[in-house]
Amino acid sequence: MHAEKSDIISAAAEIAKEKGIDKEVVSEILEEVFAGIVKKKYGDDAETDIVTNVDRGEIEIYVIKNIVETVENPGREISLETLKQIEPDGDFEIGDQYPEEISPEQLGRRLVVFARQTFLQRLHEYEKNVIYDEYNKMIGEIVVGEIYQVKRDFILVNHNRRELFLPRSEQISNEHYRKNSTVRAVVKEVRKGTSGPQVIISRADPMFLKKLFEMEIPEIFDGVVEIRAIARDPGKRAKVAVLSTDSRVDAVGACVGMKGVR
Repeated sequence: MHAEKSDIISAAAEIAKEKGIDKEVVSEILEEVFAGIVKKKYGDDAETDIVTNVDRGEIEIYVIKNIVETVENPGREISLETLKQIEPDGDFEIGDQYPEEISPEQLGRRLVVFARQTFLQRLHEYEKNVIYDEYNKMIGEIVVGEIYQVKRDFILVNHNRRELFLPRSEQISNEHYRKNSTVRAVVKEVRKGTSGPQVIISRADPMFLKKLFEMEIPEIFDGVVEIRAIARDPGKRAKVAVLSTDSRVDAVGACVGMKGVR
């Protein structure tokens, strides 16, 4: 029993590195994909054991077979006579199980190509779910990213190698956005789509102003002063209703600061 080098495993390692995906996740997907491929060749009832080493680009594929006197199901059985020819020194009995090792080449070129396509598809689905979950938890939080594309109706922002979408309706009208400049916005919504999740960010939503207040004013961050309502004309004016939970703290004064410095 030995591991075999596989182009698919090596390519998977490169993809994992490029996309920043955990190697354990890649190994898990690969093992599930190859288990499915083996079942395609040997039958749905075939029992498999797949072991991958992403770092070394290696894979071990085993089909677990029952040792019998006469083979009726080649996908699940191996004869004791055949097994003695394979391993003359082995101590086997009818009724035991034997892990028969097969190479990726034995699966056939068509199935190996199918395995590659299935792996990439599964990896893409995993990525989409990770992005959706990641940003869905960040709704209401401020993110800072770099503008890499400015269109008439929207701006694309790079945030930790993820693409964020700033629609015109969520922009401040009197602001000018330039490629490669930094922008700060609040995560407003995450939409599911066939090509992947679309993360909508906003600079016009009242939630953005609320988060800025929390970041800049310690009393709001600590919960001593609460924001009760926000009315906003983005880029022009805003009204914020605040309430102090501590009689010793003036809510408006805390927000404005001494001599209006805040």
